[in-house]
Amino acid sequence: MLIALTGYMGSGKSTVGALVADALGCPFIDLDEVIVKKAGRSIPEIFAADGERGFRRLEKQALEKTVAKYAENTAVLSLGGGTVTIPGAVQLLQGSTLCIYLEASPETLLTRLEGQADDRPLADDHFAERLSQREPLYRAAAHITIETEGLSPEEITDEIIISCL
Repeated sequence: MLIALTGYMGSGKSTVGALVADALGCPFIDLDEVIVKKAGRSIPEIFAADGERGFRRLEKQALEKTVAKYAENTAVLSLGGGTVTIPGAVQLLQGSTLCIYLEASPETLLTRLEGQADDRPLADDHFAERLSQREPLYRAAAHITIETEGLSPEEITDEIIISCL
């Protein structure tokens, strides 16, 4: 079973994903890291050279390959905040993963993202608008939603493990 964590940037997907994988004794895959490795460039460099459209094309390829590779094995996959915007991604996640939406308020997300704008090309003035557009897609992709407000990464991990049993 491939457990896919979705949510907006700053929701804790990478931090919690690594903890869940450790608790389950399985591989952890960060989709952004897969893209960076394949492209040989950082995400800001990809956005600068190819734009969001070029990045999403690489992201779609990485998602499809990762889902196929881990279809028969247990692993935890941290998705990018915009993965759900790729045509067909919601359906792929619904049909081929146990997708978990890590939900957090806009205020919490902004607090977590403070000082990271250089590393996150879409952490900009359109934050709230982008979040409100993506939120229905996170819900559509998810089999389970976990409200992360006030929870530590370890507590969120426990919630995920309980949900997977």
